[in-house]
Amino acid sequence: MNDFWKSYDITHAEYGADYRCYPLYGTVHLMELAISLAFIVGAALWYRRSSARTRRRILVGVTALLLLDEAALLLGMALTGQWNWSYLPLHLCNINVFVCLYNTITDRNWCKEELYALCIPGAMLALLCPSWLDVPSWWTLINLHSVSIHALLVAGGYRPSPRRVPQVLAFLFGSALPIYFLNKSLNTNFYFLNNPYGNIITSTFTALLGEKYYILGFLPATALALFLMYLPWVADDKKKKRA
Repeated sequence: MNDFWKSYDITHAEYGADYRCYPLYGTVHLMELAISLAFIVGAALWYRRSSARTRRRILVGVTALLLLDEAALLLGMALTGQWNWSYLPLHLCNINVFVCLYNTITDRNWCKEELYALCIPGAMLALLCPSWLDVPSWWTLINLHSVSIHALLVAGGYRPSPRRVPQVLAFLFGSALPIYFLNKSLNTNFYFLNNPYGNIITSTFTALLGEKYYILGFLPATALALFLMYLPWVADDKKKKRA
């Protein structure tokens, strides 16, 4: 099989479980980050300067690209006989693809809030600390899919409201609970809830809290992410009230 199509399982069998196709913040990783940043900034500027009609078309286009990106991975794994339960689109960023779709169809504020508060920081962290490097090279379906889909998920065009934070938390914990038990039955690791290894963030939690309690590291991390995401808007609201 050509390296382009190889899954994690085949890569582990051929190269070993500790193999990584490129180092963090090496040349390849920095190039991927630069291309992602250029795309994100370019899309944001285009969106900001566009009319309402063009903004709608941009939203539909990005949503379509996300769905095609997700379908490409699923079809690639299925057609090469490598698909297993771990490729279900049940990681938080994968679920956000369908939140994007629902938002595009219904234009619901809770969708926009969830995408802003959870999707953007989650996708940015994934790009900065990728967990998909255990493939043969950067030129593989899995790596290209993972980089592109997280770059596509970093999008804007909505003014967040701190009042909707409870809705965001309800979505996060409400989806995490069934996925935790689904992981147990399928031997998967969606949301990184059942295994801390293979991800820099959860490995750090493990080093600090131990493998048994690493999952508790998500609590302060989530609180910090929400604080940083909403701080500029809270400050802006206070500034307007004083004016």
